[in-house]
Amino acid sequence: MEQEPRLEPEPDWPRNYFNYFTEIEEHFRAARGTGLFLMSPLDWALLESWKAADVPLEAVRRGIDQAFEKWRSRRKRLQAINSIAYCTQAVLSEARILSGASPGKAAEAAPPFAVEELQEYLESNARHLAVHSIVALHALGESLSRIADSTSDHMRNLEDLERQLTTLEEKMIAIARSAQPEGESLEARRAFDDQLRPYRSKMTAGQISLLERQFLDRRVLESNGLRRLSLFYMGA
Repeated sequence: MEQEPRLEPEPDWPRNYFNYFTEIEEHFRAARGTGLFLMSPLDWALLESWKAADVPLEAVRRGIDQAFEKWRSRRKRLQAINSIAYCTQAVLSEARILSGASPGKAAEAAPPFAVEELQEYLESNARHLAVHSIVALHALGESLSRIADSTSDHMRNLEDLERQLTTLEEKMIAIARSAQPEGESLEARRAFDDQLRPYRSKMTAGQISLLERQFLDRRVLESNGLRRLSLFYMGA
């Protein structure tokens, strides 16, 4: 089975990390040549799967450009490119090319936000979990509150903080999924299959499996009104 490329994180973390989604969305919109474009749940799930696999931003940009160049070279264009999923193979191909290059030395980057902003973000999410209707989430709120108490220390190592928040988010999703009604879970899987159908042939089984997990995670969070905990979502 073809494996997803797992690459070294790009230099200049965390600036590239926090711009990842926004820059991809803007680049795709520009390549498509229209401002009338909103990313679908499938698109967001796909970007999250690329971020989780450390697919470099530059590989995504190049892949999008390659996909549109190929599409525009066709004599017959049966339909417009309406999803980033269309660019999947081109993006992963560019990621493999870039993975052969030696990573540059990471540059020193200023923190992307002030310590007060980070503390408010952590405390707000902690309060949100502490009063959620799913009682099992309250303990996660307490854990997040303890992290918020050491915000100044975490500013020195945002990558480690992100790992802690990712662990809490995974626990949060697991708890929410265990409380999800069977019918709601089935409907989410049907929605995924419907949105993926035009692009399924362009993806490997491993890619589809990862994308499905990201898609279903988003759905269960949205259905329970839960916030994402990753630092990327500050200000979202």
